[in-house]
Amino acid sequence: MAEGFKIDQRHGKSRVRVARVWRPHSRSSGGGHVIVEWEVDVGLFSDCLPSYTSDDNSSIVATDSMKNTVYGKAKECTEELTMERFALLLARHFITYYPQVTGAIVSIVEKPWERVLIDGKPHSHGFKLGSELHTTEVTMKKCGAVNIISGLKNLSLLKTTQSGFEGFVRDKYTLLPDTRERIVATEVTSSWRYKFENISQIPPAPFCFRQRYNEVKEVLSDTFFGPVDTGVYSPSVQNTLYLMATAVLNRFQEIEWVHLRMPNLHFLPVNMSSKENPNMVKFADDVYLPTSEPHGTIQATISRAMAKL
Repeated sequence: MAEGFKIDQRHGKSRVRVARVWRPHSRSSGGGHVIVEWEVDVGLFSDCLPSYTSDDNSSIVATDSMKNTVYGKAKECTEELTMERFALLLARHFITYYPQVTGAIVSIVEKPWERVLIDGKPHSHGFKLGSELHTTEVTMKKCGAVNIISGLKNLSLLKTTQSGFEGFVRDKYTLLPDTRERIVATEVTSSWRYKFENISQIPPAPFCFRQRYNEVKEVLSDTFFGPVDTGVYSPSVQNTLYLMATAVLNRFQEIEWVHLRMPNLHFLPVNMSSKENPNMVKFADDVYLPTSEPHGTIQATISRAMAKL
């Protein structure tokens, strides 16, 4: 409270871009270079009320110092680490190094540099840019309480069959026909919360957040597509979303909830005709017009019964 007003505040630095390369000590040691490229956001909760109500900035941690800390801590990480563990390292630094800081939020987006293959062999120092983005948000308090949310963006998935949509509400505005045969396509955005509530509960190696990210992505994709030869029928994006989320929760007990956002990217049947050529293009499940907007948006959070949302 200040002068009869309540202030809920935090300040930080956004879009700090940093790349880190780890190189083997010698060519004979085996293994290749590793590179990560991260976009880091830092937010601090701190006792700096006088800076808002007066001209006293003595308790403010400058956002430029936050930016420099990201580079300094990246330099100190002589061993490869995941962005979740880097976020934990940064958050812990801010809450322990500055007495007035009561909590920190560190968000990171990782650009997907993937090792290239030459003649079927992994290149020692060559990389190409992939498509999906790995994300995380770590919140840490002075007492050691922690909240870790990881996720992904831009996971594009498509099936050319085994999808339909029928039996929905019909009224005077409804033009969409029922169908049991359509293309279904989406660009998945997902996030999931780990059950760890204190920094003391975070498991050491060999638990790897990057491995878990890859495994979650695989479960989401496999559930969307179904078995290789037969696939799996999708009566709606809603049902597919639910099956994808519950598959993750059933597989990974350390995950408390899963949020999925799945826009329905439409492929519209193409029919074209003229007086001279009435069957110029007669749709037979073959020619489509891909559209990205407007699109349906389906999203939900699926959690365990006792999970904290």
